[in-house]
Amino acid sequence: MNRYEISTFVVGMPINMDGTSGERVNITKKFIHKLKCKFNNINIETIDERLTTVAAHKTMNFLNVDNREKRNIVDTISAVYILEMYMNKQSH
Repeated sequence: MNRYEISTFVVGMPINMDGTSGERVNITKKFIHKLKCKFNNINIETIDERLTTVAAHKTMNFLNVDNREKRNIVDTISAVYILEMYMNKQSH
């Protein structure tokens, strides 16, 4: 089994479209706190995840993904967009 050293967790921050913080942001902040307590030597970065679900649905529509499958993979595709935004942020 391969082992990788993790230096950073990337977490999508579910900010409302109008830029305000709702209950989902509070839940995410509690999750981040638990991560920090358990993995205090690993950096945690947050990425504004607004529009990632929209982008995921556009991608699935472009790829003609079956409607029944969309529910199963929308979060995975959204996570890819969140990670891509983080990586683009690092290269600039």
